Amino acid sequence: MIDVLVIGGGNAALCAALMAREAGASVLLLESAPRAWRGGNSQHTRNLRCMHDARQDVLVDAYPEEEYWQDLLKVTGGITDEHLARLVIRASSTCRPWMRKHGVRFQPPLSGALHVARTNAFFMGGGKALVNAYYRSAEAMGVQIRYETPVDAIEMDGDRFVAARSGHERFTARTCVLAAGGFESNREWLREAWGQNERGEWPADNFLIRGTRFNQGVLLRHMIESGADAIGDPSQSHCVAIDARAPLYDGGICTRIDCVSLGIVVNRDAERFYDEGEDFWPKRYAIWGRLVAQQPGQIGYSIIDSQAIGRFMPPVFPGEKADTLPELARKLGLPEAQFVRTVQDYNAACRVGTFDHTALDDCHTEGLTPSKTHWARPLDQAPFYGYALRPGITFTYLGLKVNDLAQVHFGGKPSGNLFVAGEMMAGNVLGKGYTAGVGMSIGTAFGRIAGTQAAKAAGIKTGAVHAEA
Repeated sequence: MIDVLVIGGGNAALCAALMAREAGASVLLLESAPRAWRGGNSQHTRNLRCMHDARQDVLVDAYPEEEYWQDLLKVTGGITDEHLARLVIRASSTCRPWMRKHGVRFQPPLSGALHVARTNAFFMGGGKALVNAYYRSAEAMGVQIRYETPVDAIEMDGDRFVAARSGHERFTARTCVLAAGGFESNREWLREAWGQNERGEWPADNFLIRGTRFNQGVLLRHMIESGADAIGDPSQSHCVAIDARAPLYDGGICTRIDCVSLGIVVNRDAERFYDEGEDFWPKRYAIWGRLVAQQPGQIGYSIIDSQAIGRFMPPVFPGEKADTLPELARKLGLPEAQFVRTVQDYNAACRVGTFDHTALDDCHTEGLTPSKTHWARPLDQAPFYGYALRPGITFTYLGLKVNDLAQVHFGGKPSGNLFVAGEMMAGNVLGKGYTAGVGMSIGTAFGRIAGTQAAKAAGIKTGAVHAEA
């Protein structure tokens, strides 16, 4: 019998499989996607948010535990488990040597408009390279891997794992790690979670999925219906404002629109609806998808002028360009008079001090609702640009409740041999909101914990299994 069964194929699942195998356990990993699409949402990631008390290899300055915690506390609005969050934060400071051992490479610190050279370590080649490195290492170490094997049910004996089922196949193991992702690709579940709004719209019908098409949430729903303790709001997610022309699935990072803080955002009625300069973009980019989802038709428009060009990561598709505001409104299909009025009102309210996009500067608006608290400059330098925005769901926050040993709970009691990691438990730390790179921090920390604990629960006494030369 296999010692440890890992269900899932992304970062958390791979970390669990590698740690269990290092401990000496036999490991079978079941990935629902074909080999070419393996890796879940991890293939679209770029970086890992890391605590560090002083400059380290690819990280500049310091990013201490308390600052990391305060950043997380702010974006989640306090909807987070502090004990588990601090566990993730501390684990983020020590995981990179282990990642390198399994083939992950990091690139030199980034600077400029991304503002994350101090807080985030970037993967050389992005998430796809990270996933491929982990798979190579797992295969070399003897982890068995099955692709195109979606698990739809778990057999339990009370609170103990017995077997997993994929169609007519049955997989038994001494212990199991669940790391099969959320339900963001399940349109019906998204409709159920978001419901119908006061305008009679079903917002979820206009959502795009930034990540994998294979996260249908089948296993997550099965576990909740089977009595596993759940945590999180099903309508909360990592939800980014992305290019409305993005593909339905797997658009990834290149579909993000990063110029929001450099201009204004209006809805289809050409009205502003939120403070575009609230905070640094890496701390606020993941609230804009939800904001757009709450607007009529679930669409918004990011508007900039020529002053912003070169200050943000350009999206893969060029925006609409015009020499005048009325012309831009026509190209975007916005009510012309209202659009011009909105921009003029914004321009008149700007109080420009010393513009600095790398700091929370003193450029702000006065007498305008909503205000823009930083980086407020009049949009008066032609040409003007506009990007249509749609909500882009990366992953959902509804998950299974865990403790610091990554154990699944049933009626408040932790299972002795069933563990969970990654998106399936991220809601313990992320009740809402997001800050760049923290999803990979959660998946890496709890994937490693789950793998270690699963091997221990399987009765493994010795470790030191190494990759073949």
